[in-house]
Amino acid sequence: MLKNYLRIALRNLAKYKFISFINLFGLTVGLSCCLLILTYILHETSYDKYNRQAARIYRVTRSFNNKDGIVSLHLGAVAPPFGPLLQNDFPDIQKTTRILPMGNAPMRYEDKIFNEKELFCADTNFFSMFDVPVLKGNPQTALSDPFSILLTPDLARKYFGDADPMGKVIRMNNQFNLKVTGIFQPFPSATHMHPNVLISFNTLKDSAIYGENNLMTNWGNNAFYTYLLLPEHYPARSLEAQFPAFLDRRMHFPGAPADFKASKTTQLFLQPLTDIHLRSHLDEEIEENGDSSRVTIFGAIALFILLIACINYMNLSTARSALRAKEIGIRKVSGAVRQEIIVQFLSESILLSFVALLLAGALAWLTLPALNSVTGLELSIQTLLQIRVLLPLLLTPLIVGTLSGLYPAIFLSSFQPSKVLKGLLKVGSGNISFRKVLVVTQFAISIVLLISTAIVFQQLHYMQNTSLGFDKDHIVTLRYNNGLDNTYESFRNQLLQDPHIRQATRSSRIPSGRLLDEQGASTESGDSLRPVTADIKYLAVDHDFLSAYGIPIVAGRDFSRAYATDTTSYLLNVAATKALGIKTPQEMIGKNFAYAGVKGKVIGVMRDFNFESMHQAIVPLIMVMPPASQAGNSFGRISVKIAGNKDNIAAAIAHLEKTWKQYLPEVPFEYTFLDEHFEELYQSEQRQGILFTVFSGIAIFIACLGLLGLSAFSISQRLKEIGIRKVLGASTGGIVTLLSLDFLKLVAFAALIAFPIAWYAMHNWLRDFAYRIPIEWWVFAIAGILAATVALVTISIQALKAAVANPVKSLRSE
Repeated sequence: MLKNYLRIALRNLAKYKFISFINLFGLTVGLSCCLLILTYILHETSYDKYNRQAARIYRVTRSFNNKDGIVSLHLGAVAPPFGPLLQNDFPDIQKTTRILPMGNAPMRYEDKIFNEKELFCADTNFFSMFDVPVLKGNPQTALSDPFSILLTPDLARKYFGDADPMGKVIRMNNQFNLKVTGIFQPFPSATHMHPNVLISFNTLKDSAIYGENNLMTNWGNNAFYTYLLLPEHYPARSLEAQFPAFLDRRMHFPGAPADFKASKTTQLFLQPLTDIHLRSHLDEEIEENGDSSRVTIFGAIALFILLIACINYMNLSTARSALRAKEIGIRKVSGAVRQEIIVQFLSESILLSFVALLLAGALAWLTLPALNSVTGLELSIQTLLQIRVLLPLLLTPLIVGTLSGLYPAIFLSSFQPSKVLKGLLKVGSGNISFRKVLVVTQFAISIVLLISTAIVFQQLHYMQNTSLGFDKDHIVTLRYNNGLDNTYESFRNQLLQDPHIRQATRSSRIPSGRLLDEQGASTESGDSLRPVTADIKYLAVDHDFLSAYGIPIVAGRDFSRAYATDTTSYLLNVAATKALGIKTPQEMIGKNFAYAGVKGKVIGVMRDFNFESMHQAIVPLIMVMPPASQAGNSFGRISVKIAGNKDNIAAAIAHLEKTWKQYLPEVPFEYTFLDEHFEELYQSEQRQGILFTVFSGIAIFIACLGLLGLSAFSISQRLKEIGIRKVLGASTGGIVTLLSLDFLKLVAFAALIAFPIAWYAMHNWLRDFAYRIPIEWWVFAIAGILAATVALVTISIQALKAAVANPVKSLRSE
């Protein structure tokens, strides 16, 4: 019986080639989109699960409360003492490990000098908690000795070629010699950190680097990512509940009141390792994380596209019911029961779905490299070949075939043979209404995707082109190196000898970074200073920062080399004066002020500007100018403002490189443009916009594909009516309009449904941005018109063909 079902199914697919092609093509495209999105979802949800102990590893995070008890900052890293103290105070913790991202640093071996990225300090438990194979060396001891270093195989080959790297010595930052004690396999792509270099954590105990005492007493340097290994099925929340008492017991500060409780100002939390990538949106992360809502959105898009393809099958199968009515009648007269007819139709849809899945797999494999180039991810089709994924995929044709074929099967099997064979069958209005509902659903989904795409790109354009309050064009940024501490002024003066270089400046951070540092402010109140409740972030700068970035002073003056006291003077932005309750910026000038315990005066107020991305609102900001003796600990970046066109830029960079090599011969010259940093801030939204465009286009395409088949069939049923109208004098345009109007009404109704859904979805999406576009009515109008235009073109292909046909042929049988 099954063999007979399959034979008849193949014959019917071959008999109705046009409709079969539309169904097969639509399902193939829809399933290939689903496979691509599934690959993305599996990749995003697999982060850090390569680790066998992933379910037992937690990261310690730390939040800070302002004077009102409200969380003002939440970091993924904590201060260095927390790791060993937690291990000591809570015996249930099986292991702890700490890592410290070191950023970039110049590394030298013999005559080879490279500026290496992704340097991390890691302690001895690192390899026992993270499943990263050590290819050479002993993973239990490789990180034990100070000044030990482990490299990836690629880095080892870059420095040592084919020679054995073990025991070789690399010079770091022209300050320390590091001995190679191991080679480790690179971390998989689906993990929240990707070290290229691992340096022994014990190296930090050297007093010239950090100091052993500092590692146990410094509660302010929250740059150490700390991980705990807990027993299986351990209630992590019960451990977390004990952290306030732990903080009060362990955290002590000189001069603090006797009743001081640290838990009132800061809190510790436990974050599951596998939650970091998708569910962690803290103020400081090792790498940019994903977003669980984005995964949900694209999962919904995959289902919507597949639903549109299934709707095509339902519509076309029920639409061609008249063509198969006699077949069904003869089957019933010959003794076939309704269940057998239902199984027959379901076997056809399941067979079609199975063929579509095979073709979709090939199409997904071919298009995956293009998706990788767009998203910047490293997706692999191998992800779909895992047993846990492959088995459900092989059941997909059964589900999709049943979903798309069940209604047509039930509908067609309900035909009464007496009416069918007498030619009395009439397709009921209920069926017509259901088909219209399906068409409306298809186009409503497509219009929602179109509107979403337009608004995503509008917001991106707004973020990339709106004024940030400073001049970010033609600014080259470099990492500050301590080798310039004593020679920076001569270095700067030599740079300015080139007429193409307008200004050079140092700062602790550059615009596009996060403003995370806050050290407590006090302002003048009567004859004394009182602490302020506002959180005022700080930025260390030199005399030239405001002029290099074109940030105007609205009251008072800028830092100046003419005033030696400016190292104890402060600049505030307008947002800070408002947070302090000052009505006008001028009122703040000359007031006594203290920051981080250093007393001074406010000498100027600068205009507000967007230092961070437009996801964040402008925060109160103070600029401080550290004394020359603290330059190495205060500055992290150099910004160089270049004047003019491309020729100027090339000449200026050449002069900059020459000067850099003169003053820092041991440090490779590397630079970036500031506007590139701002583009990186919005890469995820940019990728989201591109994917929205692709998938909304595919959704429209599949919907129109179904509309093409449906309109072709509907028009074929009205050929005699068209012939009569032409004989009676109807014009070609009038007939095309008549045939198109019914379908355009459905598209218009779909738009009315889609508009509020799209508005609600994009209103919630835009809430993630502190500065955002208004949702304009014309976006909805254009999306509706575009969908209607595409639908009209699709329908008109068949309508025009019928309208220009010779009416004699259609009326010959009358």
